[in-house]
This record gives sequence, C-alpha cells and structure tokens, in this order.
Amino acid sequence: MPLICFASPKGGVGKTTLAANVGGELTRAGYRVVAMDLDPQNSLRIHFGDPLQDTSFYAAGLVRRGSWRDSLRRTPSGVDLLPYGQTDHAAALALGAALADDPALIAGPLDDMLIDPAIAVVVDTAPGPSAALSAVLPLTDLLVTVLLGDPTSISLIPMIESGRAYGRATVSALGRAPGSASAERHGFVLNQVDLRTRLGPPLASAASRHLGNRLLGVVHRDENVGEAVAAQRLVAEYLPGSRAAQDIKVVARVIAARLASGNNIAFAPAPRVTRQAQAVS
Repeated sequence: MPLICFASPKGGVGKTTLAANVGGELTRAGYRVVAMDLDPQNSLRIHFGDPLQDTSFYAAGLVRRGSWRDSLRRTPSGVDLLPYGQTDHAAALALGAALADDPALIAGPLDDMLIDPAIAVVVDTAPGPSAALSAVLPLTDLLVTVLLGDPTSISLIPMIESGRAYGRATVSALGRAPGSASAERHGFVLNQVDLRTRLGPPLASAASRHLGNRLLGVVHRDENVGEAVAAQRLVAEYLPGSRAAQDIKVVARVIAARLASGNNIAFAPAPRVTRQAQAVS
C-alpha cells in the first residue's frame, strides 16, 4: 500500500505536525496507518500522546535489525507508531552513516510493511537532505513538502524543484519536470498561512499559481494547533471544528484521492486561495 513521506527544506515549518495529523485523518478514512519517525528530534510521538518519559525506539535501533512489528505502539487515535527514540547527536550521526552505507536497513522493513494491502505508511523525516530520506524516496508514492506561507519558504520552491534542497536523490527518485509522471509524486502543503497579513494573500496566491495541481492544500494559521500539541493530541481530536482541523482534513482527502487514482493520473484538485477564503479568515 502507499508510502507518504513528509519532508521540508528547513525546520520549524510544522512538518511533523502535519505528518501526524494527516496520519490520523487517513486512519479515520479507513486506512491502517503506520507512522514512522525518521527525524532524530523524536517529536512525532508527542502528537499521539506518547508519554514524554518513554524511551522506546525503532529508528534509533535500526542497525540492530530488530523487527518493526515488535516496536509498533498503538496510539489512542488508532495510528500505529514507530518512534525514532531518544538518542544523542553522535548516535544520530552514526545511524545516518549506517543508512548511507546500507539503505536496506530502512528499505527492507518498509518493503515488508508495504506488502500488506491494508497498510498506509506515513514517514516523517528530518529537515533537509538526509541518508534516511535518500533511502525512503525510491519506495515513496507521494513526497509531501511542507512550507510556511512566508517569503523565506516560498523563495525556496525553485531550489526544491531543482532537487538541490533534498540532495541528488530527489532528482533520480522523483524527477523535477512539472507535469511529468515522476513529478506528480511530489506535492506541497502551505502551512500556517495568515491571510490577515499584507503579504499573506499574495504569497499564497503566487505559490498556488506556480504549483498548480502539485499544491495539496493550504493550512491556515490557527492557535488551536499549538494548544493541541501542548495537550499531546491531534488537532481533530482536540478541536474538530477548528479551521486547522478542517484544512488538514482536506489535505488528507486530496492525498487519499491521489493515492487511489494511480500514478498515471494527476493530483486531485486542491483548494485555491480565494477572496471568499480571505473574507472568512
């Protein structure tokens, strides 16, 4: 079944938050979701209510070649979690080096997961290029790049499209030419878009025009997201009627439609930034 990889060229854009919440929405849509954390920050688990003092791990112990099934943790949302685990900087670097030498350390378990037609795998990766991202990309059905709706993030789109943001692996694994079959495997989400600011609407509109059907959705700035993280819950569980919860639900639906459509069909239409949407915000 599908593998959805969340990535970003820089940190602090809400990548992990979206990975967790989209995973939760896909679970509610009927998928059995396995959420794998390949980011040494080990933050994916927080969104699923995993105790902060929990030291269990999966990714941090990949070199030991343990069974992924033995490391699965069922969360209250129904998502099965494979946490990165607590580690230090030296151990994280060592794991990166091991994955660079032997991508099968992670590709092998993912192959095993994806054999099951009932499983959808959501992978959260560290910002920027990494050995883990390079190992995951050849198996990825949809790479989701998360960007903030601010000038810095929007300015990175050409670098991302060229493959420079994630390294040469994206060039070979996904392709860069907009409109090509391989490029359809790469979508974007604009996060924390604030249409009340002077730059918010033109930035969001410009990104929407440029990305076209590669834009999977827009998540508007919403203080309920931070509150949900503080409560260690998914946004839809914390406040299902919030703007962010509704936006994330739309993103998940677009992703599910894309995955169901097959590789030869373009992305399902994503919501566009409209004057009506601006008025609501």
